[in-house]
Amino acid sequence: MPRFLIEVPHDADTLGCAKVVKIFLASGSHFVTHADWGCMDGEHSAWLVVDVESKDEALGILPPGMRHDARIVQLNKFTMEEIDEILASHTPPD
Repeated sequence: MPRFLIEVPHDADTLGCAKVVKIFLASGSHFVTHADWGCMDGEHSAWLVVDVESKDEALGILPPGMRHDARIVQLNKFTMEEIDEILASHTPPD
């Protein structure tokens, strides 16, 4: 199943930040209530990593008011063999 990173930025002011966190916690969604936050380090975003079928499904996990600023990135992993093949196909001939 595809894996997606969901990033939701929000206002840096204390009240705005607290309101967004409360919306997430009150949502009742297992995904949303377990978001990771960067606020205590000055990075005012929430991050979630979810295994769902599509970007649209990932976006649908979020509370409606948070969707417009969200960024959804499909994640992948590489094997050494895949990278060696990519590098070999882009290496100029001797």
